[in-house]
Amino acid sequence: MFPRPLTPLAAPKGAEPLGRTPRRAPLSRARAGLGGPPLLLPSMLMFAVIVASSGLLLMIERGILAEMKPLPLHPPSHKGAAWRGTAPKPGGLSLDAGDSDLQVREDVRNRTLRAVCGQPGMPRDPWDLPVGQRRTLLRHILVSDRYRFLYCYVPKVACSNWKRVLKVLAGVLDNVDVRLKMDHRSDLVFLADLRPEEIRYRLQHYFKFLFVRDPLERLLSAYRNKFGEIREYQQRYGAEIVRRYRAGAGPSPAGDDVTFPEFLRYLVDEDPEHMNEHWMPVYHLCQPCAVHYDFVGSYERLEADANQVLEWVRAPPHVRFPARQAWYRPASPESLHYHLCNAPRALLQDVLPKYILDFSLFAYPLPNVTKEACHQ
Repeated sequence: MFPRPLTPLAAPKGAEPLGRTPRRAPLSRARAGLGGPPLLLPSMLMFAVIVASSGLLLMIERGILAEMKPLPLHPPSHKGAAWRGTAPKPGGLSLDAGDSDLQVREDVRNRTLRAVCGQPGMPRDPWDLPVGQRRTLLRHILVSDRYRFLYCYVPKVACSNWKRVLKVLAGVLDNVDVRLKMDHRSDLVFLADLRPEEIRYRLQHYFKFLFVRDPLERLLSAYRNKFGEIREYQQRYGAEIVRRYRAGAGPSPAGDDVTFPEFLRYLVDEDPEHMNEHWMPVYHLCQPCAVHYDFVGSYERLEADANQVLEWVRAPPHVRFPARQAWYRPASPESLHYHLCNAPRALLQDVLPKYILDFSLFAYPLPNVTKEACHQ
């Protein structure tokens, strides 16, 4: 279950408005030397209007249960995005009282996505995107020609298990339980590997889906994994973060003791369009305005949603989504709440705008870090 209904952060009296604090040059842009076109995002004022009209505030007030039943069955539609409500649900299905929160979340996602994507200047097609954004998108969409589906993978949202499933469906692996280190590139086909006419055909005719997760919980998962376990990330990112944000760090820190607030400060100074994929916003990875996804699954209902997708794409009965390993301890809402309550409030106010479209489009509540909530 999610934490208590979450309350948007308000700037302290006399403080600078969100997004107005001075910024360092983003590390990734400095490395890449890219100027890049302006981001295709609505203004914060427009976002406030969209939120009010879409019902997000109602959802925040009510709260959303993470433990929900699977979505009602409906066949994949190649003429529209079924999860946006353009494909009718089959008759004969009744929703009990436990489905009311699911209906609210679906409605919020549908209306908010239409409102955001309907704004002038928003992309309607991958070829409406600047080259860099289109390259990122096409490199994150995996292709199954045998089962006619496209999957936009989001790091830290079970994408390794989905890649394992794709390899089983392609006949590369015998089953999803084979014990081997996942190669995230070999024996996989990405849209970026195809010619433009092949890309357009698949976008028009294949079933398209992605999976999402609470944006801050995803960040915490990336922080714990990359800076707590992966030496490459400690050396490439951690050492630079410590040098930049820790007083007296010295010229050659190990980078294996990055604190969560230091990680958040790094994110504040980063351009979302050029972030590492493990903390890049889902909006930039999968471009839900440019690609009309048929289904958006939730990490909170991962097994049920994933097996529902396998049913929709007519995967063989023996192919199932891998069960979570007994030793695996994912970042939980309780752990996230602890880390957020121990981070400077002003820092959270600067980080949230980077991920505000992920919160709104995918119906995730904003964090409640009031004194009352943090001392419960």
